[in-house]
Amino acid sequence: MLILGIETATTQVGCAIGGHEGVLASVHAAKGRRHAEYLVPSIEFACERARVELSEIGVVAVDVGPGLFTGLRVGVATAKSLAFALRVPMIGVSSLDLLAFRVRFSSRLIVTTVDARRGELYYACYRQVPGGVQRVTDHRIGTPDDLASELLASGDEVLLVGEGAQRYPEAFDGLAKVELVDTGDSYPSAEALVELAHARALREQFERSDAIEPIYLRRPDAEINWAVRDGR
Repeated sequence: MLILGIETATTQVGCAIGGHEGVLASVHAAKGRRHAEYLVPSIEFACERARVELSEIGVVAVDVGPGLFTGLRVGVATAKSLAFALRVPMIGVSSLDLLAFRVRFSSRLIVTTVDARRGELYYACYRQVPGGVQRVTDHRIGTPDDLASELLASGDEVLLVGEGAQRYPEAFDGLAKVELVDTGDSYPSAEALVELAHARALREQFERSDAIEPIYLRRPDAEINWAVRDGR
């Protein structure tokens, strides 16, 4: 069973193809907010590199956020269209789950972050469990200082991951038990999406396309700006 993974929650556009033999091909491009322009060509290029036809895809997996409003909308809409055209099931995975999966071998409290703009972060906490990690909090949104206060109060040894926290390193300076990871694991990965989706596919944990929606923890910036303009 071949899985196509689509990841557009951040400024990075990514897709990957894989199955029981692992990831066959992946493409990532950091092109700002030009997700609609680069996603379909990236999928076509990934198919070429994997030497498979799009018609051979058996499952479409997509990052459902939280993340950039426009990027999520493009990724989820494209994934749904492909799943409908190919008549295959879908699997949705959180962007914060994808970040945690990359550092799943850590015994520390794993805290993953995505930049929410407007001086805020999306974040969630995870613990290592046999075979991976388990989310132990809801998806949250708050300022870097809010998160730093939570981590200080917890008293845990923390592995802090993601480009969200990396944008505000000063908020976490001086937290002796917090390590801010500054590596290639900063963005949600399409390869991790395929690996997680494959495990769910083996258990037949599929989702109807109409049940998959982006995770929005606040209103889009455009809607907020109109509300401010109207005095609401």
